[in-house]
Amino acid sequence: MSAEAKKKPGLAIWLPLILFAGFFALVIWGLVRPADREVASAFIGKPLPAFDLPPASDDRPGLSTMVFKAGKPRLLNVFASWCVPCAVESPQLAFLASKGVEIDGVAIRDRKPDVARFLAQNGNPFARIGKDDLSQVQLAIGSSGVPETFVVDGKGVIRYQHIGDIRAEDVPMILRKLEEAGQ
Repeated sequence: MSAEAKKKPGLAIWLPLILFAGFFALVIWGLVRPADREVASAFIGKPLPAFDLPPASDDRPGLSTMVFKAGKPRLLNVFASWCVPCAVESPQLAFLASKGVEIDGVAIRDRKPDVARFLAQNGNPFARIGKDDLSQVQLAIGSSGVPETFVVDGKGVIRYQHIGDIRAEDVPMILRKLEEAGQ
């Protein structure tokens, strides 16, 4: 090998640094761009699937699709007693209920005593609560976790899907989505 070839480091020596710099730039870009909280769900604009769930609580009736076809927009909240973010969103659900919003719940893979304890600790804003032991309704409406909340119009059509807990800053938007669903 000539002395000149030994002195010139090739592209191979710089390639790891270039790749690292590219990866670093990609991470920074992902951190600084605003998060998109809107869900592009395939279920928005589609009717709720037919279901008839037994009660998950002794003091509330079960839940069926027919409730959502009564002409008034409602919230459908998917929750579980074992879900910490579900407890965190409880004050916001109570506030929405105090404003006249009809809220129905679907308890996922839960037992009645656990649901009763959860509601006693966190309040019960629900008009009806259905028990979904196998997550069949949860999956049929496109919910991937708990909590999730759906705005359903008075004809039983899903108009909006909110993934995660409802925070205080989300309440005005949820109210706006309900109003839009009523038009």
